[in-house]
Amino acid sequence: MRQYTQFYIDGRWVEPVELKTLDVENPATEEVCGQIALGSAADVDQAVAAAQRAFAGWSQSGRGERLDLLRAIQAEYQRRRSDLADAVNEEMGAPPALAAGLQVDLGAGHLATAIEALKNFAFTERRGETMVEREPIGVCGLITPWNWPLNQIAVKVYPALATGCTMVLKPSEIAPFSAYVFTEIMAAAGVPAGVYNMINGDGPGVGEALSRHPDVDMVSFTGSTRAGIAVAENAAPTVKRVTQELGGKSPNVVLDDETFVDSVTAGVRSMMLNSGQSCNAPSRMLVPNSRMDEAIVIARAAAEQVHVGDPAEATAIGPVASKAQFTKVQALIDAGIAEGATVAAGGPGRPAGLDTGYFVRPTVFARVTNEMTIAREEIFGPVLCILGYDDLDQAVEIANDTEYGLAGYVSGSDVTAARAVARRIRAGWVAINHAFDINAPFGGYKRSGNGREWSDAGFHEYLEIKSTLGYGADVGG
Repeated sequence: MRQYTQFYIDGRWVEPVELKTLDVENPATEEVCGQIALGSAADVDQAVAAAQRAFAGWSQSGRGERLDLLRAIQAEYQRRRSDLADAVNEEMGAPPALAAGLQVDLGAGHLATAIEALKNFAFTERRGETMVEREPIGVCGLITPWNWPLNQIAVKVYPALATGCTMVLKPSEIAPFSAYVFTEIMAAAGVPAGVYNMINGDGPGVGEALSRHPDVDMVSFTGSTRAGIAVAENAAPTVKRVTQELGGKSPNVVLDDETFVDSVTAGVRSMMLNSGQSCNAPSRMLVPNSRMDEAIVIARAAAEQVHVGDPAEATAIGPVASKAQFTKVQALIDAGIAEGATVAAGGPGRPAGLDTGYFVRPTVFARVTNEMTIAREEIFGPVLCILGYDDLDQAVEIANDTEYGLAGYVSGSDVTAARAVARRIRAGWVAINHAFDINAPFGGYKRSGNGREWSDAGFHEYLEIKSTLGYGADVGG
């Protein structure tokens, strides 16, 4: 059983100010698989002070020094890939293929793109006799979720390092193991003392203290919209920058063309990835009303091909991350049935033969209307809603009829039509035929947050802009 009861502050592992522990449960077995310490405001004070001391030096580091550090982290990350995968498998119940694949790969991929972006990133810009400089914002509080733990740590820590910031990371207490291995990687790579600090804890104990702290200059938060609002409210009195990547209820507009079968099938498979626990999941599939019956048959067949709990299967998905999440998902499935949606596949309860673990049946609801609870609320489980539309104008109207705007999808063979629909979807990240690009800026409109992450787009969130007037046109920069 893993025992992680220290925090990483000022370049060393330290005991909490006051030891308070939390058992960590493996959601696949419902057994305690480890224990972590929960931090407090006093621990945050120590970590922020260390980051503040380190900022004076690291903020003045050059591009070469930062690149050297990121490359050292890259080498250590590669060396510890299997340890990272084991941690994700244990803390999330993720099947080994997913844990060792996308879960670890995304952390590595964002590091590679950060290195490439840093090589040529323009920290200075001449505008006549004015010099415009982009300087590190300061001490950053980084608060990450449990669903893609390494991905979310990566898209915050790497840009912060690349831009010369120092930081305090609070990973999710639900999935904390991979963050400990990640911190060991940072230490082994030689991150200067105080530049990177890590404290475990919950929202009230550590998250709130970080977002309120007067010496934290910026908070980057990923999680629910409800929690994101609380972070922004806590941060408001100190007028610090807050960037948020929050919830989603992303539409997937399926065009009426010859690739309809493939489009519906791909939409189901994409929805079920990571047990549906992705903020950008294509959770609302929009199909022509004239083809609703056909869509039901296709979606049912695709959902029945998703195996639950068998890590040997390439299409396997694991449990949802906790008992609380399982209870929430089950309640929303019940709500969908009560409000009259058609259960095309799955439904309430665990899959047959799985009496232990927080496993959810891959579920497809059809003939859903956009007023239903399951069409409005982020379920965060392997549950897809299929809605009908009469024409593309109505499809776009339904797609945008949501408080969220994180992602959108358009599926079909007519690229011109797909592009036209994509332009009208009010979301920060729209994929045609489930395309993926780790260099694409990622973030949302409306209540899905503000700011952008991934590659060079994420750098800007960690920078202040300084204009020096009268710098002189003939002076090199």
